[in-house]
Amino acid sequence: MTGWEELASTALVGTDRRPHQGDLLDDAAVEVARRRAGRKTGAAGPPEQVPGAGPQEHVPSGADRREQTAGASEGSLEAQAAPAEERVAVGRRAAERLVRIMGGEHERLLPEWLAAAAATGRRVPPYVLPELLEKGRRDRSIRVHLGVLAGQRGRWLAGLNPAWDYLLEEPTGETWELGGAADRRAHLRTLRTADPEQARRLLESTWERETPDDRAEFVEVLADGLSMEDEPFLESALDDRRREVRQAAANLLTRLPGSRMSQRMAERARACVTISRKVIAVEAPHDCDKAMERDGIRPKPPRGIGERAWWLQQILARAPLSIWGHPPAALLEMKIPDWDAEVKAAWVRAAVLQKDPEWARAMFGWDPIADLLESLPPDEQQELAADFVKKHDLDSQLIMVLGGVSSHWREGLATAVLRKIVKVATTQPWNLGELVKLAGERIDPALFPLALSYSPVESVQQVAALLRFRADMYKELHP
Repeated sequence: MTGWEELASTALVGTDRRPHQGDLLDDAAVEVARRRAGRKTGAAGPPEQVPGAGPQEHVPSGADRREQTAGASEGSLEAQAAPAEERVAVGRRAAERLVRIMGGEHERLLPEWLAAAAATGRRVPPYVLPELLEKGRRDRSIRVHLGVLAGQRGRWLAGLNPAWDYLLEEPTGETWELGGAADRRAHLRTLRTADPEQARRLLESTWERETPDDRAEFVEVLADGLSMEDEPFLESALDDRRREVRQAAANLLTRLPGSRMSQRMAERARACVTISRKVIAVEAPHDCDKAMERDGIRPKPPRGIGERAWWLQQILARAPLSIWGHPPAALLEMKIPDWDAEVKAAWVRAAVLQKDPEWARAMFGWDPIADLLESLPPDEQQELAADFVKKHDLDSQLIMVLGGVSSHWREGLATAVLRKIVKVATTQPWNLGELVKLAGERIDPALFPLALSYSPVESVQQVAALLRFRADMYKELHP
């Protein structure tokens, strides 16, 4: 019987009937990794103990390490022993809940579990790694915390399987000088929070040596702590050869009304728009020159939008909102004979780009999209969303608005959503699936007693059960 067959059989019938020498789940994880990496399995038996490793941390035998990797075009690859772990694993109950989630029980909670676990500074146990790394291969959105949670064993496994080598690009806590791209972004982000100027100077010192992809992502990190001190550097980034770098720099300069780019956009906007009494006259630009392209205006429109409409929207979206000289509520009441929809769509985009709360609040009343909520503090997000839930029927737009409200929803929004669920349950119970899931995933889990006692309606009890599941999840991660 092969090593894998022995482990699988033991797992199925139990160790009482088929004793296994060693840690069954840990050894099985290694065999799973080998199979997914295309490696042969070794003979059954206890793996070697890594010198200095923690309890129950094992690696394959020396013979196994020398087995050929299937798919290698020539020669053989020698697997190295898994290094000792530096972090403590999460507790048994927390790990068991992770297995349940990955197995399909409330599987949409996986990103929340990973984020909460990473915040504790712990790692996952070895036996969950093969399945977790495989999920990360298929779903990029969960990778952000895996560099820490997978630990040394995870990185070792990633080195055995090319399908998992994405893990080697995720942050692990290394420094700016020694880390990979993800580690360096994390380092820059942390430094930016503590000392914005020092972070920018650090980036400037290595800017010419960075890859185009890294430059674009590093620029976005400067969004935190953004000030006019960053303006000269961002202005120079407008000359970068990579479009993504220029776009990222232009987006940040848009948030600085005093920047040179914002002033150039203001001049362009004034050339297009004239406000007289209660009428807004608009003349869209007739061309897009190189100077406009440098400032982030993209010349080619998306399908379904004309060139002039596209250029107009981009100019108005990047022009300082202060140039209009009227509050947004008053502007929305004015008549716009031509280009009405384009102007208002541009104001929505401007409110999002410039993160202006007054404009976001006003434009949400005109076009309630989730992106506008990001410009508002959490309390106001929830107040606007609660009011929207009370006045709006259950449809895809309501779901999208709620999806834009940051967790954890407090009592006001939670009560509005529960009331909506009870109401819809009497008329359209088949239409409640997504709203019930969203409520259970976003309401503060500490409010599960509220949901439990709110109504005996089955859908509300489903919300309560999911909130209880999440409450227990957090308790297990913070014993």
